[in-house]
Amino acid sequence: MLKTFSITDIGRKRKQNQDYVFTSERAIGNLPNLFIVADGMGGHKAGEYASKYTVETICNCVERSFEKNPMLILQKAIETANIHIRRRASEDESLEGMGTTVVAATCLGMHLQVANVGDSRLYVVNEGIRQITRDHSLVEEMVRMGGINREAARNHPDKNIITRAIGANDTVEADFFTVELTAGDIVLLCSDGLTNMLEDQEIQEILGGYGELPEKAQRLIETANAHGGKDNIAVILIEPRD
Repeated sequence: MLKTFSITDIGRKRKQNQDYVFTSERAIGNLPNLFIVADGMGGHKAGEYASKYTVETICNCVERSFEKNPMLILQKAIETANIHIRRRASEDESLEGMGTTVVAATCLGMHLQVANVGDSRLYVVNEGIRQITRDHSLVEEMVRMGGINREAARNHPDKNIITRAIGANDTVEADFFTVELTAGDIVLLCSDGLTNMLEDQEIQEILGGYGELPEKAQRLIETANAHGGKDNIAVILIEPRD
């Protein structure tokens, strides 16, 4: 069995928590397990609704899917969630303009299948730290084009502008990744409330340090809050088993 732990925290500055996490170590439909972080955006309660409703829709789609390919299962579920969020936003004025990021993963033995939309991230941490997902953000596009370096990107004033999200457009394009895991790896799914507050090196040191997954997750939350806690924080940790 996998070892996992998940937690969200409102942070130090926000009045509501728009991050939503879902974990299942047991099979859902044709996926052997499922892990999701969603970071909602929108006005009063809309972001909170968007993240929760998106995750629920994805889970329902996965459960009902006859597909065998994990990528196709996740792709269809994300596309369906986008349609549902767009429809709900058009029906309810208070939900207009809502959206959410999504990073989702399923672990098949020592192989990880990953999907992401937006700037929530998935890392694999062991002796080093690897960011598997690529942010769909304006600043990340600037880094890729060579306009700014990685250091300048961390404190750029447009850092929060994302270029893809569930609910932003009539269609959504997710990125997909396949990762081969090795013994000792810890998989981290998180919202930008963590990564905007901690350097990658700090994340690696905490996850490589003492304690079980709950202690390490709590330490990530506490450190993000100690650095300012400017946003909600979501963390899922997974220790794969061969």
